[in-house]
Amino acid sequence: MTDPLLQQTLKGVFRLAAPEIALVGTACVVFLFGCLYNRRWLWFVVSLLGVVLAGVLAGTIKTQMPPIPSAAPLIPDAAAQFVRWVALVGAFVLVFVSWAEVDRTNAAEYYACLLTAAAGVSLVGRANDLITLFLALELLSIPTYILLYLPARTKLNQEAAAKYFLLSVMSSAVMLFGFSYLYGLTGSVNLTVIADALTKAHAEALNPMALVAAVMVIAAMAFRVTAVPFHFYAPDVYEGAPAGVVAQLAFFPKVAGFVALARVFGLLGADGRHLPFDTNTQVPLLLWIIAVMTMCLGNVLALLQDNVRRMLAYSSVAHGGYMLMGVVVASSLPDAKAPPDVGGIDAVLVYLVAYGMMTVGSFAVILFLSTPERPVESIDDLAGLSQSHPISAGAMAVFMFSLIGLPLTAGFAGKLLLFVGAIDAPTDSPAMRDLYRWLAVFAAVNAAVGAYYYLRVVGVMFLRTPIRPPVRSRAVPTFLAAVALAGGTLFFGVYPEPIARAARKAAPVPSAPAKATTDAR
Repeated sequence: MTDPLLQQTLKGVFRLAAPEIALVGTACVVFLFGCLYNRRWLWFVVSLLGVVLAGVLAGTIKTQMPPIPSAAPLIPDAAAQFVRWVALVGAFVLVFVSWAEVDRTNAAEYYACLLTAAAGVSLVGRANDLITLFLALELLSIPTYILLYLPARTKLNQEAAAKYFLLSVMSSAVMLFGFSYLYGLTGSVNLTVIADALTKAHAEALNPMALVAAVMVIAAMAFRVTAVPFHFYAPDVYEGAPAGVVAQLAFFPKVAGFVALARVFGLLGADGRHLPFDTNTQVPLLLWIIAVMTMCLGNVLALLQDNVRRMLAYSSVAHGGYMLMGVVVASSLPDAKAPPDVGGIDAVLVYLVAYGMMTVGSFAVILFLSTPERPVESIDDLAGLSQSHPISAGAMAVFMFSLIGLPLTAGFAGKLLLFVGAIDAPTDSPAMRDLYRWLAVFAAVNAAVGAYYYLRVVGVMFLRTPIRPPVRSRAVPTFLAAVALAGGTLFFGVYPEPIARAARKAAPVPSAPAKATTDAR
């Protein structure tokens, strides 16, 4: 006879994942009927309807949820809701962005893979155990492989797809290795149980195997967020892959990587369960080193690029370093005697939204201006864009200014929170306090370095004459996506409060010192 509690749990979990089921179900319908009738407009509309259906379910079903046990594989907290809406809005925008490069021969496969990847990102935010987290990450990775291979008609396409596939598989293997250590130490795959067990064990001495597990997990997630030294695939993949796929690749894996890292380390949620990797361990120092190396190497190498896609690839590396600042700051919370103004992960969530708008928007402009015969590859291909395509030039300028972090753009709001968090990191260790402040200094210097190559793009567009005739593009959905993202970048730059408030709700700073909470247990 079936256990009533098990029935209730399964019922609640399936209802909790209803939006993701809608996305995957729509993808299955598109896969199936695309074999019989492959029309771009048809599957474009069906995909949008699938995302809208998932959004309706996400907005209505949460008020009817039964209680979910803490041991359930999915968790219905504010962080999960935040990530879900980021994934849904991202999927909606990316369907428009990709219009310019989707044709009737691969429309069904393209849109179905995009919806599946969005479901994977959303489930990463809801994962409450190691198995669910791994499966959600693979639900993102496998469709991405297919998207990279779909248009593999040139050696450059094939090289990009092969590099990403092989390195992603290696990353998954390293992640599983780290997960196996966490399971072996605690006897459970549930993230809550793991955090409680390691915290209790840390009262005596932290097991060295826990540090090994932490390093393995950081290495695996560093690949997804393009952190040094796991960034080297990015330039070739960004250059060789289709621009619409690169737009997704620049955004979805970063969201999944940072959210997964925060879930494993207990940095998301209202219960304040941080794994015991505080300033007494080497983990914060390792994250500090990776953050500094990532932002420095990314910005320096971006200075040397003439190819706009490779420049944006190294820019993505640098921004991964900025966001790692938030993870470093979050590692100081176990030392906090009073809740700080910025907890670190809330700043990361705000910056992820800003980064998505400005980076996906940049690739949308590139995709809109490209044709199969004359793709936009070099920065010089944007020369005189203000004369031939003034609206596209204006949108691209907004994205470049936001990537710099100028005021009145979403990038400024995100960087400000990251800098404030690093400067005011709550730690009793004078050495660590100095390291956090030096981290803010490194980030400020790197932001100034990045301003050079971003302003170079703006100068080419507005201060030079066109070197080729203007391109007439019919990719209206892609153009609309670029304009909408530019508008969002400005709107949330002027009024960032909605995103900041949602991010703070998703990653609240503990109201009581974490160490005191641990001692009380």
